[in-house]
Amino acid sequence: MPGKWRVGLVGVGRGSGYGRLLCEEPRCDVVACCDQNPESLERFGRTLKLGDEGLFTEYEEFLNCGLDIVFLGTPIPVHAEQTVKAVEAGCHVLSEVTASDTLEGCRQIVDAVRRTGRSYMLAENCIYWHFVSQWQEMVQAGGLGRVLYAECEYLHPIPQLIYDKQAGADRWRANRAPLHYCSHSLGPILTITGDRIVRACGLGKTRYLLPEVEGAGGIDLQVALFQTEQGMTIKMLRTSLMPREPHIHYYSLYGTKGYLETDRRGPKGPGLKYVQGQSPITGEDIDVPLSNPDLPESARAGGHGTAEYSLLQAFLGALEQGARMPIDEVRAMDLTVPGIVAHESSKRDGEWLEVPSFA
Repeated sequence: MPGKWRVGLVGVGRGSGYGRLLCEEPRCDVVACCDQNPESLERFGRTLKLGDEGLFTEYEEFLNCGLDIVFLGTPIPVHAEQTVKAVEAGCHVLSEVTASDTLEGCRQIVDAVRRTGRSYMLAENCIYWHFVSQWQEMVQAGGLGRVLYAECEYLHPIPQLIYDKQAGADRWRANRAPLHYCSHSLGPILTITGDRIVRACGLGKTRYLLPEVEGAGGIDLQVALFQTEQGMTIKMLRTSLMPREPHIHYYSLYGTKGYLETDRRGPKGPGLKYVQGQSPITGEDIDVPLSNPDLPESARAGGHGTAEYSLLQAFLGALEQGARMPIDEVRAMDLTVPGIVAHESSKRDGEWLEVPSFA
């Protein structure tokens, strides 16, 4: 790619973190941003030092301004349509999670990427927390033996982003089932183990906390069980409503030789490790770093330690080398589809369902 990559950002809320990183990236020029809210768009445009010619409220006009890369930070229900339009316009796509909220949307993304030859990457930032690569090295070296079981939880009460009580109106997350937002939980586990999910079941229908919301986003919590290709069992808990302070991501892995787990106070706290041969059989405290200490302070501009910086470097590196993306259209669906299937299972009272492969 001669010169710099011309980048456009869609959705100025979530796009702001990547916008800060991209503005500092010498290989990129942020030349346009798009949002339906004119006030937010103008404010973000000033931050990026863009003129009026780089600000768009219409997505199709935005795609016609000569972009190489589109970052999607928009609501999940429009991800599939916007991804298809972007790759058909000749753009590479870095998309916020979740890839899509329907199996049909997932198929449309995979088909469009293959048809156009453009690159697609899911911006699953939790995979790029520093401890994930450390745990991956330990597991791949056989430190835990054969991994048989894992748990992952994401407990993050955000009722105000689901329902606007002052206006008496749903927000877009009112239709997002808790289990649909699964890649922050499953992503690190499946990355560490190199596995994929083949069967899923889910439970959770109660609506005590936000009865005003009729959509799936009003479900109090959901729990899923997954079976993987390598024979591992994964349990996942997800809620956007149940009280929890501080909100946490929790991960644990149990193998035939030992275990790894983060702290119940969240991944910023110490974790635990046990490896066979240690006596007595108790866990030892370990660090669970979110940020890579070898990266500059500016790498934290994305807002989740150095995760977004590392993710962006992996995306741009793959583009420059003409290589497959680390979380390409197929792996993106490995991290997305299990949640869609598990939610469908919850509507069938926990029936085990097959998880389709998009490979």
